[in-house]
Amino acid sequence: MKKIVFSFVLVYTALVSFAQYNDAYKCIPANWWAGMKMNKIQLMLSGDAIGNADGYTINYPGITVTKVTKPEKEDYAFVDITIAPGTKPGIVKIIPKNFRATDYVQFEIKPRRKNMGKDYAQGVTSKDFVYLLMPDRFSNGDPSNDAFADLRDTESDRSNIFARHGGDLTGIVNHLDYIKDLGATAVWCTPLVENDMPKMREDIFDLAGFHGYWFTDHYTIDKRYGGNEAYKAMIAAAHAKGLKVIHDAVYNHIGLYHWINLNPPSKDWINQWPEFTPPSHRDASLFDPYRSSTDNSNMLKGWFVKHLPDLNLANPFVATYLIQNAIWLTEEFGFDGFRVDTYKYCDERFLNNVNTALLKEFPTISTFAEGWGNDVMANAYFARNNLDIPFKHNAMGALDFPLCFAMQNSLNQPAGWTEGINKLYLTLAEDFAYKEPLNNCIFLDNHDMNRFYSVVNEDFAKYKMGMAMLLTMRGIPQLYYGDEVLMKNFKNPTDQDVRLDFPGGWAGDPNNKFTAAGRTPQENEAFNYVKTLANYRKKSSALTTGKTMQFIPQAGLYVYFRYDNNQTVMVISNTAKEEKKITVDRFAERTKGFTKFKNIITNTTGELKDFNLGSYQTVVYELLK
Repeated sequence: MKKIVFSFVLVYTALVSFAQYNDAYKCIPANWWAGMKMNKIQLMLSGDAIGNADGYTINYPGITVTKVTKPEKEDYAFVDITIAPGTKPGIVKIIPKNFRATDYVQFEIKPRRKNMGKDYAQGVTSKDFVYLLMPDRFSNGDPSNDAFADLRDTESDRSNIFARHGGDLTGIVNHLDYIKDLGATAVWCTPLVENDMPKMREDIFDLAGFHGYWFTDHYTIDKRYGGNEAYKAMIAAAHAKGLKVIHDAVYNHIGLYHWINLNPPSKDWINQWPEFTPPSHRDASLFDPYRSSTDNSNMLKGWFVKHLPDLNLANPFVATYLIQNAIWLTEEFGFDGFRVDTYKYCDERFLNNVNTALLKEFPTISTFAEGWGNDVMANAYFARNNLDIPFKHNAMGALDFPLCFAMQNSLNQPAGWTEGINKLYLTLAEDFAYKEPLNNCIFLDNHDMNRFYSVVNEDFAKYKMGMAMLLTMRGIPQLYYGDEVLMKNFKNPTDQDVRLDFPGGWAGDPNNKFTAAGRTPQENEAFNYVKTLANYRKKSSALTTGKTMQFIPQAGLYVYFRYDNNQTVMVISNTAKEEKKITVDRFAERTKGFTKFKNIITNTTGELKDFNLGSYQTVVYELLK
């Protein structure tokens, strides 16, 4: 009998202990870290009538409640806390006054990661080479997570380019050696954050959110990619192989089914319009000294499309939510830098504030701003710059769209006063606008653009010339997945045509382009061309951190140098339709003292003297004495 009573007491005690936490009440963020520089945190409590509490009590050593704010929705409350230095990790109970004892909210203090700046938050610099991929279209490593019945889009269908295809984080891990072998040093995935959206109508088709830009929960990695733990595992695996990871962030908007839109703490979390109003997409309305306030407001507050509500980043609670989330993501997952989508549509002060907060917490982290400026001045506006203007952005670098378009034009247009190769020369000549041009991310295409091989009309000589430019010019080169094996297509009729599956990423694919055996001879030549340049670049101080000197193009012939005290690299491109003679003496300012060269592609050496170069041929020489 005593044994029975004792067992009953144990069970009763366990049940009472379990009942002490009602998970219907949430805290965002659910945790923070001991020893963070940002130790003043705004906790958002949510749950049935949580805002009706008479106050909130925290009895945890080192944590003090400093302010409570109740928004218009009674299901929310904002509790500002201070976490004192020396606060120990543990579980914190936030107790709403006048509520049941079981209705406390749980919050956790965790120990920080170690070796910040070395093992994570390393930053992506001009020493890196970025491989951009779309996880859903790269490789399916775990078919069990392709689709879920409890999500709004339950389909995975590779026969439909508008549907999800099942690629995931395990698939990326399975091919990290391929990426490293190519010569890349960083992986940029399009967004991995949860996109629990049904298919949405765009133009005349129904599109799944496989691209990742329709956020529905900022703190959750989509389980179709493997979820939070899979992201941590992927980053750890990449770091173990010496590869950095770039996180793709979106501050401007959310998906229609994000809880912020479905049940916001207050109406002003979303920019409101009487009817759907898109932005003008005219970035000049931000910096134009003659702009109208109407145009400026439209650019910053217009909804991108009907299913992407525009966040009111001027709202301090929204801003705090996103800034804390950026810091939380970095510390929780341990990636190395950010690429920020739709940068030019965001409240400008917010952007500077989030960048400042990130750098304060992680001094070595980096951010690429996707401003999509149509010219150098517009692009430079969204990064640290040398312009004398009223508002100064502080992003470390920008995605260099003007240079991308100039490289494309140099390959497709005949040389004119401002066209063709001269467009490239003139674009680089305006680098004075940037505080540090080396921080710009340079590219030939991406997931929003026509594939580069198609842009040059599948001309292999032009392809190689473009790749040589990409991997020898100043900045941080980025390659879009599959360009190294000549994946092609135009955005015709939709973006999905340039977002096709990487061949070999799925079991049963007829061709596996991840292997030399699965590639055609020309695809192998393309892969090896990129690989040779990229792996040389890794060890080249001139190409990664050196200075640039360019000479005015003459009749389609363009020569530039990357150099420092240890090394000089000479790049010669002939964009004319006929063979050209290269007279070395013309470049004596940089060639003086050198008598020989090593051809980086062929790994052969020769005497540095006048020679002829064929149409659309490029050579990359390391100069030798």
